[in-house]
Amino acid sequence: MKYVLASMLWISTAFLALSQEPICKEHGLPIEMEQNSFIRHSEANKVSVGVSYDLKYHRLEWKLDPAEHFIEGAVTSYFTASQENVTEVEFDLLNNMRIVSVERKGQPLSYTHEQDILKIELITPLPKGQLDSVRIQYEGAPQSQGFGAFETSSHNGVPVLWTLSEPYGAKSWWPCKQDLNDKIDSIDIWVTLPENYKVGTNGVLIKTDSLAGNKVVYHWKHRYPIPAYLISLAITNYAAFEDFAQTNSGDSVLILNYVYPEQLAQAKDQLAATVKQMELFNQLFGDYPFKNEKYGHAQFGWGGGMEHQTMSSMGSFSYSLQAHELAHQWFGDKVTCGSWQDIWLNEGFATYLTALTYEFLTPDAGDWENWKSYNRNYICSSPDGSTYVYDTSSVSRIFNSRLSYRKGAYILHMLRGMLGDASFFEACRNYLNDPSLAYGYARTEDLQAHLESSYGFPLNDFFEDWLYGEGYPSYHMAYRIDGRDIWVRLDQEQSHASVDFFEAKVPVVLSDGLHYDTLILDHQYSGQEFEIRLSFEPNSVQFDPEQWILSAENSQEQLTATSELELSSPFLLYPNPVENDLMIQWQTPIQKGRYQINSLSGKELLSGLCTGSFCQIDVRNLPKGHYVLWLEFDGYSAQKLLIHL
Repeated sequence: MKYVLASMLWISTAFLALSQEPICKEHGLPIEMEQNSFIRHSEANKVSVGVSYDLKYHRLEWKLDPAEHFIEGAVTSYFTASQENVTEVEFDLLNNMRIVSVERKGQPLSYTHEQDILKIELITPLPKGQLDSVRIQYEGAPQSQGFGAFETSSHNGVPVLWTLSEPYGAKSWWPCKQDLNDKIDSIDIWVTLPENYKVGTNGVLIKTDSLAGNKVVYHWKHRYPIPAYLISLAITNYAAFEDFAQTNSGDSVLILNYVYPEQLAQAKDQLAATVKQMELFNQLFGDYPFKNEKYGHAQFGWGGGMEHQTMSSMGSFSYSLQAHELAHQWFGDKVTCGSWQDIWLNEGFATYLTALTYEFLTPDAGDWENWKSYNRNYICSSPDGSTYVYDTSSVSRIFNSRLSYRKGAYILHMLRGMLGDASFFEACRNYLNDPSLAYGYARTEDLQAHLESSYGFPLNDFFEDWLYGEGYPSYHMAYRIDGRDIWVRLDQEQSHASVDFFEAKVPVVLSDGLHYDTLILDHQYSGQEFEIRLSFEPNSVQFDPEQWILSAENSQEQLTATSELELSSPFLLYPNPVENDLMIQWQTPIQKGRYQINSLSGKELLSGLCTGSFCQIDVRNLPKGHYVLWLEFDGYSAQKLLIHL
C-alpha cells in the first residue's frame, strides 16, 4: 500500500473541533510521592554506575506469583572491561532488596550494598576488553518507583503483575545499570510462575516447560540492544491472539497481543489499527526495527501506555495510544534519548507520529487539522516552558505533556515545514540508521546534524529559540494588494523574555479563488517588509492557514490605498516571469546589496552581491517553476515571487 505525502504548499481545510490525545507517561503521575526519592536518585545527582564496564548480556531468571508482591531473582551479567585493571563492578539496586549471594562461576565474591548501589569486588583485576560475568541472586518486595516500576493488582478478580521502570524505576526490582549510556546487547528471560498465568515480555517466546507443583517456566529471547528501563514483565491469565503487518520488502511482522480474557472481543476489534499504523511507519521511517522478532501488546493495570521494547504495555487500546507506543519502537527504543534532558527525542517524535496517522490514514481530514489546532492552543496556554529538560530530578517535568510531548511534536512539525517532506523524512531515516546511533543513544545535536545535512543550512538559531528557549511568538500581519503586487509587513511579539525573536519561515497563502500561491517569508526581525509580484491578482491573503508555525494570538489587517503606509518600491524587477536573465533596477544607486533565490520550501538555490543601479542574474539553469527572490540592501529587505518559464 502506498501513502501520498501532502505538500505544504497548498491550502488545507478549515479548523475543526479539538481531538483527544493519547495518555502516556504523564498520566496520573504521583508527583509528591516521588519528589524526594527522585531528587536523590536522579540522573543529575547520582554517581554514575558502571562506567568501568560495557554490558554484553543478561541472563534474567525470576520466580513470580502475581498474587504476591514479591520477587525472587538471579541476574547473570556478562560484561567487558572498558578500562584497564578493573577491580570492581557496580549495579543499581534499591537497598530494601536482599542480596542472597554474589558469585563468579560458582565462586563467592565480596560486595557492599549501600545507597542503592551494589558494589562487587572482582577476584583479580580485569584487563581492558576482557569478558567476565557475575551472578547476583536476590529477593524482596520491590518498592513503588516512578510510574509503578513493579506493581501487583487485579482485573475481574484475577491477580495481575506488571512493571514500568521509566525513568528511574528498574533498580527497584532488579540489579541493573540504569544510566542512559550502555545498552545491553542481548537478553534471555526465564520466568517461573503458576501454570494458570502467562508472561509477556521482550523478544520471542522460545518455549514453555511444565514443572512440579503446578508451575510453568517461560523462556523469552531478545537479540537487540536494550536499555534497562525497557525490560518489562506483564503476568496474568492472558488471552492471546496474533496479527501480521507487511514490511517494505514484503515480509511480515508478527504482532502478538496479550489481553484480559474479558476484553478479548473488544481488543481484537481495536488492535486491528496497529497493522496499518505499522505499515505507514515502515514506509515513512524504514521497516519496524525489531522485525526479526515481534511487536505486541500486553494489557496492564495502569491508565496509560509504555513502549517496552517489542511489547508495549497498554492500559487501554485507543487508536492514538496504539500509534504513540508503536512509534516509540523507532523513536525511543531503536534510538533512545541519551539523557532525560532530551526526552523530546522519544516523546515528541511519538506524539508527532501519532498525528501523522491522522494525516495519512484516517478518512476525516478534520482529524489532522484538529490535532494542529488543539496542540497549538494547548502549548500556548502558558507563556513559558522549554522543551529541553533542564531539571531531570523532576519526573513531572521530564514527562510534561505540554512541553516534552506536544511542543516537542510541534517543533518537528515546523522542521518538516521548513525542510519539505522529502528532506525531513530523509533526515529522520538517516538519524535512525546512523551507525553511531542505531540501537544506541542520541542527543538533540545528533538529530540536528542530520536535519542540517538534508536541509543544507545551519539550524542553530532555530533550536536555540524553539527548543532551548521558552514560549512562543504572536504575529501581526499588515498587507496591501495593488493588482498583482502585494506588500506585507510582519510584526512579532514573544511570550517569554528568554527569546528576543523567533526566526521562522512563515507561510502566507494568496488566492483569487482559482489560483493559490504559498509564499514562504523568511522572517528575520519584527517589522520586516516584503514585496511580491504574483502571476494573478489575489483577493485573499491568509497567514499560515495550514498551521505550520507554533504561534498564538495572531492577527492580520488589510491596508487601503489611502493608508499612511504607502506602497512605494525602491526598485524594479523585470521581466517576471523570466526565461534567461533577471534584471533588478534601483531608483537610487545602492552601496551594497545581496540577492538570494530560494525554492518555495526555503532552500537557497542562487545568491550573490549587487552594487550601483543595476543587477543582472542568470536564472536559465533553474528548473521551470515558482521561486522566492529575497533582497537586502542599504537597510531595506524585500521578497518577491519569481516565476521561471
